[in-house]
Amino acid sequence: RVSSQKGKGSTFTLFIPLHVPASPSEPNADEKTARKVDHATILLVEDELAHQAMTRSMLERQGYTVLASSSPSEAIRLAREYRGPIDLVLTDVIMPEMNGRDLVLTLTSLRPGLRQLFMSGYTADVIAHHGVLDDGVSFLQKPFTMKELSLKVLESLDPADEK
Repeated sequence: RVSSQKGKGSTFTLFIPLHVPASPSEPNADEKTARKVDHATILLVEDELAHQAMTRSMLERQGYTVLASSSPSEAIRLAREYRGPIDLVLTDVIMPEMNGRDLVLTLTSLRPGLRQLFMSGYTADVIAHHGVLDDGVSFLQKPFTMKELSLKVLESLDPADEK
């Protein structure tokens, strides 16, 4: 994040995820993902291309098929044209054209039963306060680690699954 005020200077804020090694008693997310993936297809909707590329790479490394889109209209087109099943939509909340909630409403009308996971650089409290997301929806705070992404995707694909 960059903020600048004329005559006062600029502030650069970097958000770097903390690396915390997994404890020996904690289940290995990679092994758990390998057991659960079952060739799941994820529709990724992210308008920031660098973040889209990173998230896509993380998901593909875990064995998912990823349909990537940089806009809601492109995501809707992909959902209409893709012949196979789409198991999950992973979408940014704040985007040009329409917000993530409205996009998900459109996508679930095209593909009933489609699971959803929302992500944003804003906190869940801020987004809920502005009425963009309802309480209790699956939400992933950016920036996130591969492990955080993996666990949230698994949770979204199988809500009964224990962490």
